[in-house]
Amino acid sequence: MSIQVGIYIFDNVEVLDFAGPYEVFTCASRVHRGEIPLFNVFTVGETRETIRARAGLQLSPEATIDNHPPIDCLIIPGGIVDAQLAKSGVIEWIYQQSLKTVITASVCTGSFLLAKSGILSAKSATTHWEDIADFRRMFPQVLVKEGLRWVDEGAIVSSAGISAGIDMSLHLVERLSDRALAELTAKQLEFDWTENKPTI
Repeated sequence: MSIQVGIYIFDNVEVLDFAGPYEVFTCASRVHRGEIPLFNVFTVGETRETIRARAGLQLSPEATIDNHPPIDCLIIPGGIVDAQLAKSGVIEWIYQQSLKTVITASVCTGSFLLAKSGILSAKSATTHWEDIADFRRMFPQVLVKEGLRWVDEGAIVSSAGISAGIDMSLHLVERLSDRALAELTAKQLEFDWTENKPTI
């Protein structure tokens, strides 16, 4: 049975924040070459209406927060998240999904949505370097880590900004499958996987 990877998308989402993980997981399935795809990856929106990502890319979610397959790994990307933070239904959905998923992960400022849902309280997390001060101010109950590509708290994983979401997604492939597949996926993508080491 495929591992179900749901990626939440919304107006003003950062394109690489969701497209990077999408490519990693779909590529991992291709190079895995199993009879059944290892990962089934799909996008989830608040509704089925077309969203306009940051920089103008338009796309339609494949599922909605009210109607989607069971999710094993939920990815919450970042971007301009102010409007999402004000949506109680979205925040509650993230919280409820975190009770069911194997992993709930964020990319970049997607960590603000995880923190708003309460699932990062008393846990470590990271976000885009430019937003760390705001993150600390808004969510003092979260221990913010700097200089890391991702922070793994077991059931909750957060990455730094934008391209760090690809590094984190390779880490998630390793966790959900094995190291060999993660390395093969990085090779297939011709991506220089930056391991989780301090960058400063």
